[in-house]
Amino acid sequence: MTLPNSSAIDGSPDRPVRIGLLGCGTVGQAFVRTISGQGETIARASGRRLEIGPILVRDTSKPRDGIDLRQLTTDPQDVLRDPTVDLIVEVMGGVEPTGTYLRQALQAGLPVVTANKQLLSRHGAELLALAQSSGTELRFEASACAGIPVIKVLRESLLAAEIFAVTGIVNGTTNYILSEMSRGGMSYADALAQAQALGYAEADPSEDVGGADAAAKMAILASIAFHTNVHFDDVPFEGIDGLHGEDFDLAKDLGFVIKLLGVARLVDGGISVRVHPALVPESHRLAAVRGADNAVLLESGTVRQIMLVGPGAGGTETASAVLADVLSILGTAQGSFLQNALADAGRPLLSPDQTESAFYVRLRVVDRPGVLARIATVFANSGLSIRSVIQRGEGDGARLVLVTHMGSEARMNAALDAMRDMEEVRGEPVLLRLLAEEGA
Repeated sequence: MTLPNSSAIDGSPDRPVRIGLLGCGTVGQAFVRTISGQGETIARASGRRLEIGPILVRDTSKPRDGIDLRQLTTDPQDVLRDPTVDLIVEVMGGVEPTGTYLRQALQAGLPVVTANKQLLSRHGAELLALAQSSGTELRFEASACAGIPVIKVLRESLLAAEIFAVTGIVNGTTNYILSEMSRGGMSYADALAQAQALGYAEADPSEDVGGADAAAKMAILASIAFHTNVHFDDVPFEGIDGLHGEDFDLAKDLGFVIKLLGVARLVDGGISVRVHPALVPESHRLAAVRGADNAVLLESGTVRQIMLVGPGAGGTETASAVLADVLSILGTAQGSFLQNALADAGRPLLSPDQTESAFYVRLRVVDRPGVLARIATVFANSGLSIRSVIQRGEGDGARLVLVTHMGSEARMNAALDAMRDMEEVRGEPVLLRLLAEEGA
């Protein structure tokens, strides 16, 4: 392997910094347009000129605005082995073969900027270690919340702040859908269709609406906030596709809105990370985050609460974060970003059963005397305290909604199992967590 010509990064600023680009879809094209359109501004602000080199694509015959077809290649080695390339930007996505390409680049000493949350949530620690051993950089701001600089804030501004909680709306697609269902009474199917028509949701939205996208982002954020390697498989997640309109109406009656949240917390020396729909008090900061925006609330004993809000998706927004990482590499000493990034505090990952929340439970029951008392006994026997109850008759049955005080997932699961065995309960109970002052 030929080592990269790094003179443009470490040496004379007169030579342009040449970027090899892996992928040229929505984000990649936006990145190229940004460098082309803001070249003078970038040069003035950073003292460096940027230049796009070879670009890896699937189809070299497909025209792309502002890109010379001669720059395009379907062979990754044309990018990775080009001796004029100083830095690699990866926006192609996927775990493989992308991971193999980035390992090759890092082993060759090439700095890498990536927006790949799925790859980093599974192999981030390995890639960071490889970058450090090679004396180069791996940056990934765009992997978490696109245009929101949450990773930079955690790694630099709040490095010594002892973060104890990260709570986020980290998926724009689901936040848009839930906002429409809450605000306009739209059905899930209609809200999803509208999100797809506006470009907020993919043709196959399963990764977004099922919670996997948010889980990958929370694995990355928790790893950085708590200095512990949190893998994608460590994050239990639930999506929004099981929610119904009546849950939004009932949540409103109770003073809540429903959001898909990523919640990472330090609990008794361990770490709890999960993704799930949650009831958020209407007075809470996160309740006001609507549409396709993202928000991350950082809590610390030293700075109390800091919330970052902004676009969590979009080609231009993601390209902006990628470019910021490129400029940060050019403006800092080699390896500075990696110092202590791999530090492991030795904190254990908690079982989901150990985490605590307040709960919203919706049931359909037979309308007869004593049913509510029997269900209350189930909660009491499971060690859960009921905070409020709504009961509405519906023909020969009733809809029963109970909101609990804080309790463990294990206790709630025990109560659900007991209710499923009750002859008075019809169908499957619906469970949501609440975002309360104590945390969700």
